[in-house]
Amino acid sequence: QVQLVESGGGLVQAGGSLRLSCAASGRTFSSYAAGWFRQAPGKEREFVARISRSGGSAYYADSVKGRFTISRANAKNTVYLQMNSLKPEDTAVYYCAAGGTYAGIGRYDYDYWGQGTQVTVSS
Repeated sequence: QVQLVESGGGLVQAGGSLRLSCAASGRTFSSYAAGWFRQAPGKEREFVARISRSGGSAYYADSVKGRFTISRANAKNTVYLQMNSLKPEDTAVYYCAAGGTYAGIGRYDYDYWGQGTQVTVSS
């Protein structure tokens, strides 16, 4: 079992930045690939970014590529999402997830989820 707790959400103006953190506890976090997803009101949960177990490779949704950066510190059991040049359409609840080695962009690839943190970008 892995427990995930997100933090760092909030209200920011368009063009601003936020850094989300996801703290993991339980089994060894470095055994899992990690991802960030988001869900806006009335919409499906969508993939944002994914990072390998070691942190050596990352993959992004086209909508955030070049603006968001996913990283992890396995010694701290933490994964991050640095979000720059935020846009109003980035407004959503952001969820951290952990899955097996080959977990990819699908939400059903992930076994463990945090409770989410709200990000609101004003225009």
